[in-house]
Amino acid sequence: MKHFLTLFLPLLIFFLFSANPVYAEDWEVEPMEFFRGKVISVEDVASVHPFATLDQEAEVLLTSGPFKGELIWIDSTYIEDDMYLNVYLEEGTEIILVATVTDGVLEKAHLHDVVRDRGLYYLAALFVILLLVIGRMQGLKTIITLVFTGAVIFKVILPLLLAGYEPIPVTTISAIAIIIFILLVVGGINAKSFAAIVGTVCGVTVAGILALWVGEISHLTGFSSEEAQMLFFMEQSIDIRGLLFAGIIIGSLGAVTDVGMSVASAASEISDVDPNIGPYKLTRAALNVGRDIMGTMSNTLVLAYVGGAMPLLLLLMGYEMEWLKIINLDIIATEFVRGIAGSIGLVISIPITAAVAGFLMSRKK
Repeated sequence: MKHFLTLFLPLLIFFLFSANPVYAEDWEVEPMEFFRGKVISVEDVASVHPFATLDQEAEVLLTSGPFKGELIWIDSTYIEDDMYLNVYLEEGTEIILVATVTDGVLEKAHLHDVVRDRGLYYLAALFVILLLVIGRMQGLKTIITLVFTGAVIFKVILPLLLAGYEPIPVTTISAIAIIIFILLVVGGINAKSFAAIVGTVCGVTVAGILALWVGEISHLTGFSSEEAQMLFFMEQSIDIRGLLFAGIIIGSLGAVTDVGMSVASAASEISDVDPNIGPYKLTRAALNVGRDIMGTMSNTLVLAYVGGAMPLLLLLMGYEMEWLKIINLDIIATEFVRGIAGSIGLVISIPITAAVAGFLMSRKK
């Protein structure tokens, strides 16, 4: 009965969250369609473009869509050192084509890019297999939580944001739902999971409040990335600054959840070994474990953001900008707030989780 509740009660929540929301306005899509193709034959010809290495004429077999099985010809320009035109076609190359379909007729197609998703599917399959082989029941629970998290992000958060809803309330409520689901599935319905839920929710909430507060006094705009700037010109009305703070909440969610469950699990193990331990001693022991975790996880969270900003950091160092200018750049301040606010939320979750676990799990009056 316990395993049934652990696995299938959260699944009920999943189906409730996976309902499609109503959009505020329709999305206008250009009449461009993408197809898979495989190069059957290719011929290199002298390029008429002054900067091109060569032109290619390729016969391509369509392998997806309503025109699957048809043979078409495409022209492609190859420039060896170009960022976008460096695709050299060879026989057997799998590619993505973009074309206009008018009244059921495929117009002239063009090369869009090479196929990359096959390797991604192999990697994902290997990940799932390893989870099931090594983790067994826990691995299955991990897969369920990953599916639920992905469903909440792609079926709830992103559609609601596109529909014009406020990012911070949407993300906060969704984050709490993700936290409760993950911890109930992984830890079961018990005091350990409850302590981890309380600590994680408090940590993520603190991270979001700090990000909002510092964002206000630091005048963060939310336009620090090209993607955010492009969102400004979309037909949907999206709160870009709110989206920034919502991203900080989601970004810190994983690390804070990890810390919360680790501290609660340590308290649970200590309580099982010493059933007569008091709440003060149990809280203190769990807090000591949390301090060790704090050192590594804070570094993990900060390094994750630094890794994503590595090209930017190299660019700034390469131009030898002064520190006063660097630290006041909107994009640098934004990344700084992301890392530090998430780390503070992680630190806050440790004593709260330890205190709740000590109160719930100690059996000594």
